[in-house]
Amino acid sequence: MAGWAALRQHLREWAGKDPRKAGIADTILRIAGAGIGIADILAQGPLAGDLARKRDDHEDGDTQKELDFIAHQTLKKALAEAPVACMGSEEAKEAIALNANGLLAVNIDPLDGSSNIDANLSIGTIFSILPAEGRSPLLQPGRNQLAAGFIIYGPQTAMVLTLGHGTQMFWRVPGTDEFLLARANVQITSATQEYAINSSNFRFWDDAIKAYVLDCKLGADGPRKKNFNIRWHASLVAEAFRILMRGGIYLYPGDNRPGYANGRLRLLYEANPLAFIIEQAGGACTDGRERILDIEPTSLHQRVPLVFGCKKEVEEVAHYYREPHSLGNRSPLFRQRGLFRSMET
Repeated sequence: MAGWAALRQHLREWAGKDPRKAGIADTILRIAGAGIGIADILAQGPLAGDLARKRDDHEDGDTQKELDFIAHQTLKKALAEAPVACMGSEEAKEAIALNANGLLAVNIDPLDGSSNIDANLSIGTIFSILPAEGRSPLLQPGRNQLAAGFIIYGPQTAMVLTLGHGTQMFWRVPGTDEFLLARANVQITSATQEYAINSSNFRFWDDAIKAYVLDCKLGADGPRKKNFNIRWHASLVAEAFRILMRGGIYLYPGDNRPGYANGRLRLLYEANPLAFIIEQAGGACTDGRERILDIEPTSLHQRVPLVFGCKKEVEEVAHYYREPHSLGNRSPLFRQRGLFRSMET
């Protein structure tokens, strides 16, 4: 581990004697400490109790699990000890006031991917740090972010972080409270042959997304002239981590199911921090048409369609929205392969 900078050292050198930067560094370290506590609980599985037990239903239809609640309380306590004026959380209906003299505002998803708690798959914590300015400091466009990151709890516990000057990846040293920088200034590869989308929703998508996915499925026989693999973990942090490590694209579009017109992911504490991280790694992040970081938020739990990953591939999706794509000329090949073939005998 010699020569690998610790997160604390990295932040201290970045902050220097700047009071606001020092506050950002303190906030990130407290989130990291809370994340280690969450990781340790999660690592116990059922020995820590029924972490996937349903506690409540949110008004928007999402279910709060036991570990959702634990993570929220753990992070709320940690941020109360940081120079944070207010906090927005997926697990709280309204903004939470913390420190009246705080310089910062934090939007946070305490536990992303909680449907995977009992499946032993990667889940995480996503955070966005903003200046505590204006009447509604939590409701700022993503371009105003001072820092953003996520912690992923999986076979490895790692923190992905941007301070606005590249994307860095830190790994936790097992059994300690230390994160070490193992990948600096990560860049998303342009060689993209993986896409992540929940294909079970195919019938609800608009024609642009249907056409894009069908062309990926056609592979080397279709207009894309290359083969693609599909991935889907139902965990935003797992998808983002994979894309940072080996490229690809993630799509969660809006669709015509009730309540899904604007997708399912939240702008402030999911899309914005991921967009900041991905752009700083040379990728792109849009709602299919507009840059995520330029969207003006109107509410704490606002939803937005989300497409991110390799810049060239994100631009390809935008092309499908700009140019009409007939689905008819794709059907014969799929009927031949049996995808849409009837059960006639």
